[in-house]
Amino acid sequence: MSDLPLRAQLAVALGRTASKMSRLAGRGDGSVIGGRIGLKLDPELLTRLAHDRKLVLVSATNGKTTTTRLIASAMSGLGEVATNAFGANMPTGHVSALAAAPDARYGVLECDEKYVPMVLKETGANIVLLMNLSRDQMDRAGEIWQLAGKWRKALDGADTHVIANCDDPLVTWGAQTAKRVTWVAVGQHWREDSWCCPECGGPLDREGANWACRQCTFARPKPDWILHGNRVTAPGGRVFDLALQLPGRANRSNAAMALAVVAQFGVEPEVAMPLLGKVASVAGRYTTVHHEGRDIRLLLAKNPAGWLEAFDVLEPAPGPVALSINAQGPDGRDTSWLWDVDYRILKGRPVWVTGERRIDLAARLEAAEVPFTLIEDIEQALMAVPPGKLDVIANYTAFQNIRTRYGRAL
Repeated sequence: MSDLPLRAQLAVALGRTASKMSRLAGRGDGSVIGGRIGLKLDPELLTRLAHDRKLVLVSATNGKTTTTRLIASAMSGLGEVATNAFGANMPTGHVSALAAAPDARYGVLECDEKYVPMVLKETGANIVLLMNLSRDQMDRAGEIWQLAGKWRKALDGADTHVIANCDDPLVTWGAQTAKRVTWVAVGQHWREDSWCCPECGGPLDREGANWACRQCTFARPKPDWILHGNRVTAPGGRVFDLALQLPGRANRSNAAMALAVVAQFGVEPEVAMPLLGKVASVAGRYTTVHHEGRDIRLLLAKNPAGWLEAFDVLEPAPGPVALSINAQGPDGRDTSWLWDVDYRILKGRPVWVTGERRIDLAARLEAAEVPFTLIEDIEQALMAVPPGKLDVIANYTAFQNIRTRYGRAL
């Protein structure tokens, strides 16, 4: 930190003070306000803080926060790792994360999809991990083909190593201009946004895990790492069993991507695997909170692909589930995406619906012929179920509200 120019040192100090005051006031962890003040005082602060560090940028529509946490855990044996553990994934959050760990040689930063080109340019990150792209908050994020195009342009000629999911055609197209790419096959469970070739617009044909355009040469690359069930095959044919506390197929995919990343820093799967297994909850996701004899498990789902993965880890039917939907700024104001989710999987369960936009969700469930109970407050659902387990699926601000109300355990 002492190597920073005086202006940058002042920016870091004032940013830290603002972060601390925000935490004391109960306004959050302070990572956004601290970085915002730091960048106001020194617009080049992110570049300065990234200098001489080995950095990983992690980007995707779903799974960024969890995979960032997994990578940071697997790299912990190398020394201190700077990371934005609470999901502040824009430059303000990156500044706060790097400023909070001035002596960390390594950094693992979750990065919002839109900001990948800018953050890559400013940090010169050694590795960029690209996992998936699907529709998300269309009123804020825009068309995902445009995002893939921006990735493609930013990576063209960039001196960085890209690790990418070759099962997602949009990710493949966005990554393939990079000089060096490690391809990882972790599956693509949500395919509704990748029926057409991003190169020419022709139809994509799928046969098993493979996909290819019917009208041009764009096709799935040969993977270097492969996830199959609970096992990961590394380059050279070595096979490793995943033993995770985090549930579901999406987290197995996240873990496989993490293994491919940390291998670039010399962390072998045998070393990384036990460290991945230590992660039990990420920023409240998958946390079980005990309240009035109930075990409430919190699941975050903020877009159609995320809901599909949340359904995958629900307690077996007829386990009860509460759904909470808001439409504030961080959620996206447009709730039309609810109609892209197949809620019929919830049939046979007691279902409660709450949140600021509960009527929108209720209309969707009614159309899917899923019985439900409309409630004004999540507490009503908690008290309606017998003591035992209750899964709660919520989008971003609804999730944070519930998490704050019943405990902010990580």
